[in-house]
Parts: sequence; structure tokens; C-alpha cells
Amino acid sequence: MNHITDPSGASAIWTTQDPSISKARQLYHAGRLREAEKLLDTPAIRGSQQAVELHDLIARLRFEYSQSHVTLAEKLRQSMADFSVADLPRWVETGEIQTRHIDGEPMIFRREPSNLFRFSPDAIKRRSNPPAKSPPRDYLRQIIDQARTTGQIEVAPVRFHLRYTLKVHGGLPQVKKGSLLRVWLPMPQEYRQQKDVRLISTTPAEGMVAPNGSPHRTIYLEKKVDDPKVEQVFSAEYELTVFAYYPQLVESAVKPLPTDFPKECLSERLPHIPLTPEIRKLAAEITAGEKNPLIAARAIFHWIDRNIAYHAEEEYCLIPSIGTKALALRRGDCGVQAFVFIMLCRAAGIPARWQSGWRLAPDHNNMHDWAEFYIEPYGWIPADPSDGLQPGDDPEIRDFYLGHNDPYRMIVNLDYGSLLIPPKQSLRSEPADFQRGEVEVDGANLYFNQWDYQMERL
Repeated sequence: MNHITDPSGASAIWTTQDPSISKARQLYHAGRLREAEKLLDTPAIRGSQQAVELHDLIARLRFEYSQSHVTLAEKLRQSMADFSVADLPRWVETGEIQTRHIDGEPMIFRREPSNLFRFSPDAIKRRSNPPAKSPPRDYLRQIIDQARTTGQIEVAPVRFHLRYTLKVHGGLPQVKKGSLLRVWLPMPQEYRQQKDVRLISTTPAEGMVAPNGSPHRTIYLEKKVDDPKVEQVFSAEYELTVFAYYPQLVESAVKPLPTDFPKECLSERLPHIPLTPEIRKLAAEITAGEKNPLIAARAIFHWIDRNIAYHAEEEYCLIPSIGTKALALRRGDCGVQAFVFIMLCRAAGIPARWQSGWRLAPDHNNMHDWAEFYIEPYGWIPADPSDGLQPGDDPEIRDFYLGHNDPYRMIVNLDYGSLLIPPKQSLRSEPADFQRGEVEVDGANLYFNQWDYQMERL
């Protein structure tokens, strides 16, 4: 197989018109996975790129929905003193526990009870060990005041010294003595408020760094496996400086979009960014005829904050159309919320595009996705609908993440669903985003459950 990931950010099996693959896809959606696998193994399509990818996605789906009722019950007993097994059927019925029927058996999303404790008032009330509330972001006012005092757009710099490590599990059946392991690790971009990026070292020592400005900036490493029973370690250490970004946005200063503005960031991009008549109608309703694109973008940002609730999302490789699913369920994680913002902005005639990487907050590190939108004369400015509206009555702090950014994030990606450098032969574990890395052995993908990753601040 010599496959290069579809630049749409999704496997081609979601959009193919091939009759046999379409039938297998229908069986997949119905949870009849064994029947789908049997069809994929028929001589007419066995070994084709799309059959191989759908086989792979079936295995991924089984992993993502591998939790039994017994396992979830044990978790809930540790979180709820009065938990009863009679609670589970009710929460499944109401959709407060995320499930799929797989070959006739109801299987539970492996990240539950994460969503149960977000959407079930009953479970939230009965939880015996609720997580601590996030502390207020007092540094936002400091950023705003420093920008106003100095007249600078880039303020409050933070220097990061990071080590990213990826460890392929030992004893995997796909990894043999002499196998070629190929690994792509995240590499920070040099981009506006993110500066002075310096790669210090990698393990193995010889690697290939994607050019700055690549849609996904990667560090490519490879090695021949000597002992397949032991863990295989890949790492990169680097430094960078990130500034808070705070342009002084004035509604009355906004100008019309240049007539020759490139259309790429105004167009639909199937399957994840559809611009159907229904989506264009929704964008028109949200913006209510507003001609000023900054005010219109703010209306979209506020609408997402009210209407697209955050939840623990399936892996994007399993979602045929992220934008379509988000508007149907009105739920999603940071990337889903970013896709909705991009989609609605484009539908309203406001250029918007993807950006993502890592949140490097003072108290935790985590993958994170956001967006950018274009406003004349300010150019491309950030929008983070997942951070959304901040609490309090101060409108500058409330709307901080529309048009501004804090210094606690590392930009890796300037687009989604693009080619890695060098290209990967197999379907990526994450066809849209790139943050955890990607792994391939002898031309076949290794999925997330076959390796571990860690971002450390040194």
C-alpha cells in the first residue's frame, strides 16, 4: 500500500461512492462490524486502499468503545457513594453516557464517565469527589493593561524549555526485529507572537525538521528495531518564547475585505467544513445582517459559547464530518468548537482558518485547538471558542479570546489535514490534527493505544 493521507483531513472511505465500500460503511455506522469486515474481505475489494482503511477504522472504533458496563460501574463506585447499577440503563437511555451498539452489544465510550459528569445533573449532584474549579485567569487583565500602557501588540513573553517524548510499546506483534519505525513528533512554528524557536536535541540524533510555515510542523525520526520486546523511545527537546497577543481592535476602524482576497479561507472544505444552505442560513441568523465582520464574528463566538457545549470527543478519525456532527449534537471538544467557528465565519463571508498545538498553562499541559479569522486592517487574529467567554462583568476580559491570545500555548499547526513531511504511507491515527505525533512500522500505522506520549516543561 502506498497511501498518502487525504488532504481533506479524513479517510476517503467517508465520501467514496464505491458500492461495496459504501455498503461496508453503512454496516459500520449500524455497528455491524463483523458483517462489514466480512464484506471488506471479499475478493473484489480485499487489499484495496479503502478496504484497508475501513478495516483499520473498525479496529479503532472497537478500541474507542471498549468499555463494558462492569468496568464503568467500578469507576462510578469510586466517584459516587450511592451509585447503583440501576443508574446505568437510565443514563444510557438519556444519552448522558456515550455508547454505541457494536455487533449487538452496547459498548461504552472509553473516556466515560467524563461526559456523564458534564451533562447529567443527577450524576453531578451525587459526585463525591468533584474536581476543583479552574482558577480565574488574573493574568488576562495584566496582559490588557500592559498592552495599553506600552502600545505593544506582543507583550508578557514566556520562555519555554520543553521535552516531548513518544514511547512505542514493546512486544507489539507488528514490530519485528529489523522493522523500520517511522515517527513524527510536534515541532513549534516560528509564527508572529511565537519566536526564537531552538531545537536542542532529538533521540535518535538524526532527524528531519519540516520547514517553518509547513501546515503541520514535524520532526521526523526513524530507526531499525533491534529488540522488538523492549520499548522504543523517540524524543525532542526545544525552547521557544511565546508572547501574549493583544491587538487593540476598534470596530469603527474595520474596513471591507479586499476584493482579491484568496478564496481558500472563505470556501467549504469537505467533509469537515460544509457550507450547506442550512449552515449559511444559520450563520445569517446568528449575525442578523451585521455588515461589520468584527461584530459578526463576535456574534458567532458568543453563539458557540451558548450552544456548543464542551465534551470529551471521539477521535476525529471516526467522525465523517466534524462540522455536521457538531451542529447536530450541539457538543464537541476544542477542535470541534474551532471547526464550527471556522465554518460559520466562512458562511458569513469572514475568512477563517485552523490553528492548533499545545496549551502550556502554568498548572498543566494539554493538546489544544483554536482558530484565526481575518479582519481588515488587523490581518489574521486568533479566536479560541473553547476558552470562550470568560466569567465576570468586564467586557475586555469576557471577550479576550476573540481576537487575542495568552502566552500559554505552543503553535504547531497552521492548517489541518495536510501532508506530513515526509508523507506517511498509512492512514494517520489523527487525519485532521497533529499534536501527539504519528507512528508507522513497515508502512502500517500504529494507533494511539500502541504508544504513549508526554510533554514536559524543563
